[in-house]
Amino acid sequence: MFFDSWSDVLRVGVMALLAYAALIVTLRTAGKRTLAKMNAYDLVVTVALGSTLATILLNGQVSLLEGVLALVLLVALQFVSAWGAVRWSAARRLLKSRPTLLLHRGRMLPEAMEGQRVTAGEVRQAVRAQGIGGLEEVHAVVLETDGSFSVIPRAQAGSADALEDVPAPGGPRGGEDPAPRG
Repeated sequence: MFFDSWSDVLRVGVMALLAYAALIVTLRTAGKRTLAKMNAYDLVVTVALGSTLATILLNGQVSLLEGVLALVLLVALQFVSAWGAVRWSAARRLLKSRPTLLLHRGRMLPEAMEGQRVTAGEVRQAVRAQGIGGLEEVHAVVLETDGSFSVIPRAQAGSADALEDVPAPGGPRGGEDPAPRG
């Protein structure tokens, strides 16, 4: 239970060094965005990479070549998916969620919050974290695709074109002003 053999210990040590080196080389080759700020899909790939690495290290029936091939394939699939998401809107819709407007012009959007399973307390916490004391001082709070909150203070909203890709409930886009400008 505590010790089987020195050869098993040596195997794990050698496999750890080689598999870790292979993982680092593979990730560096794939580029910075491979494990950037994660959405749900990226998290699954990261967990799969960790699970594969653990299997390589601890399962004596998996050869180093098989394990490295699995790591390379996972990273390659992540790369191809990200490449496809950048080029085709259908792939982007399949792989990435869209940001959600949770608060607009100091007013919470209960339907959007309920749809994303976000409480009013979580929105207020995101606002407080930005050092803002009142919701009336906030132009927008957005739940981003990675699960983080973006808070845009009224004083810094500008043209609000940063909200163009954020669907607004009942409106064409998150940055558009429901009232006509004049």
